[in-house]
Amino acid sequence: MTQETILTNARVILPDAVIHGTVLIRDGLIAEVAEGRSHAASAQDCEGDDIFPGVVDVHTDNLERQVQPRANARWPSRSAFIAHDAQCAAAGVTTVLDALCLGDLGFDQGRDQTFKEGVLDLTEMHATGLMRAEHLLHLRCELPADDLPGLLDPVADHPLVAMVSVMDHSPGIGQYRDLPRYITMRAKQTSWSVEKVQAQVDYLLEKRSRILETHRRWVLDRVAKRDLPIASHDDEFPDQIARNAADGIRISEFPVTMAAALAAKELGVATILGAPNIVRGGSHSGNVSAMEIAKAGALDTIASDYVPAALIEAAYACADCMGLPEAIATVTANPARMAKLHDRGRVQAGLRADLVQVKHHVGLPFVRRVWRQGARVV
Repeated sequence: MTQETILTNARVILPDAVIHGTVLIRDGLIAEVAEGRSHAASAQDCEGDDIFPGVVDVHTDNLERQVQPRANARWPSRSAFIAHDAQCAAAGVTTVLDALCLGDLGFDQGRDQTFKEGVLDLTEMHATGLMRAEHLLHLRCELPADDLPGLLDPVADHPLVAMVSVMDHSPGIGQYRDLPRYITMRAKQTSWSVEKVQAQVDYLLEKRSRILETHRRWVLDRVAKRDLPIASHDDEFPDQIARNAADGIRISEFPVTMAAALAAKELGVATILGAPNIVRGGSHSGNVSAMEIAKAGALDTIASDYVPAALIEAAYACADCMGLPEAIATVTANPARMAKLHDRGRVQAGLRADLVQVKHHVGLPFVRRVWRQGARVV
């Protein structure tokens, strides 16, 4: 039996225009997009709200936040995953690349457990069809970690892996290039003495010099046959961007300097910036402002990083410097294309009916309804 939904009296945000119109959904797909109001008795009045594609989040650590809501309180993994899914859907996210970290540098106890349990939960929950959003895997490979190869090898061929990123969270590098600040942060997080943190830092940097390049080459070789999008993380210098691009790494996640972002733009390397950076008005780590990168024309995709609800707000915040269709594309069409998910990300006939309805109030976007493959999930 054919199932149809008609959404009318909406401001429909298309890839290259904004129209006042109607979207017809049939059997989980967008069947038609037209200007004007439908007079069908079954048409649902959107009251002039915005309708645009379901958000595609290519990098979120939100599952980690649900697993460990407080420093000493670990939540049951399956329950955390269900809460994470609900938060994503309520934020208008219909496709989630759960960014799970592979590798422990000694300061983030429990991350490997979160990764292992997260893969199991995602695999099982994906098969049930009960999730509001579609969840895929983004494997974050911590290159200086001893345990990285043993963690990656069993999951490298997992059918739900949609992206891989290579990272170096060593002290004094990238995001943590301010070493005194890093030591103070870790001492506070762990309740260790400064001397103990410094000893761990010295150990990590010595180990990094021995294994990082070996692990980098191994990771790239291990996933090469999958033809997956591969990202670098926290790029600082233009020469890093150039080297990565030469090795087939065509995405720069969260560049920490304007120089790196501009180098990516020049070389045709796509960038991912964090929505919290935009909403907060700057980086919580003291790195470059994502909004400044947007104004420089070097922002391609916005990811939630650690706050799913920030995505849509961040996209609208960018509309002044790039136009509304282009701003919405940073959380829809661009990440869908980046993740090679060509069946979604645009309000266009023939694509998946993943859609979001948003009303604006006191300068903020409120998500009112969300559909995934034509079924309402929020």
